Amino acid sequence: VQLQAFGGGLVQAGGSLRLSCAASGRTFSNRAVAWFRQAPEKAREFVAAISGSGGNTNYANGTQDRFIISRDNTKATFYLQMNSLKPDDSAVYYCAASRWPSIGHLSEYQYWGQGTQVTVSS
Repeated sequence: VQLQAFGGGLVQAGGSLRLSCAASGRTFSNRAVAWFRQAPEKAREFVAAISGSGGNTNYANGTQDRFIISRDNTKATFYLQMNSLKPDDSAVYYCAASRWPSIGHLSEYQYWGQGTQVTVSS
């Protein structure tokens, strides 16, 4: 599985961005997918995940009321709609795919995209 993330950029606090991640391969709908992020000098952290069918989602504390993860299996693409952005949301955002269709444990996300930079100015 190969993943490629798009959509990062510079936005003012309170603004919105939508990240996209395009996946290769014919097994996309059989894999849960997720977004992670890593700010400078901080560990990579989980942001949101969605199951292969799209029926289940999971969010990190602090993002579930502002971010929405979704997917379009017909396009082998998934998204992260980010609203009410804060400077603390600034990070490189990575998309990832699991070996399994259920969200499962974060260690199961073994396929990674290259990351896209999100910068939120105050």
